[in-house]
Amino acid sequence: MRIPVFVSCPTSLNPDQEKSRKVILQEMDNLQLEPRALGRSDYPAEYPLREVYTIAKHCAGAVILGFSQFECQGGKWKAGTPAERSVNGRAVFPTPWNNLEAGILYTLKLPIIVFHEDGISGGIFDVGATDLFINNMPVAPLKPDQKDSLHEVFLKWSSKVRRFYYGET
Repeated sequence: MRIPVFVSCPTSLNPDQEKSRKVILQEMDNLQLEPRALGRSDYPAEYPLREVYTIAKHCAGAVILGFSQFECQGGKWKAGTPAERSVNGRAVFPTPWNNLEAGILYTLKLPIIVFHEDGISGGIFDVGATDLFINNMPVAPLKPDQKDSLHEVFLKWSSKVRRFYYGET
């Protein structure tokens, strides 16, 4: 029997991002974990945010995949404040749904594993915002040592998922 795990991931990905997503899903499949996601495995019967909560309540873990969904060339953080700083060059941002879903998943106390592409930050992707380690997104194809490292990360996290699922918190 597969254990349901919520996957926070944009539905529109470029080919390289899709390859990375497939690497993650393959690792989940190897560990008998069933990915559940709004717009992929589950479709809203009501409002999407309510549906996220409904799906998440029936999951024993969560994966947050921070893929770039918007990019721009330069800009300012906190414009007009003492903390203002300029960004020169490329700036990338995840889907806001990553942070909305992460908040729900964190509140449900699910074991969460977080991955992000280079440059993705803010909210759940900020080091120190939670007690979670922020992992770099695997870039396919993986070398054997990268596969082993990813597998070790998933083994550790999946043991928490299993304890949660079987009520051994």
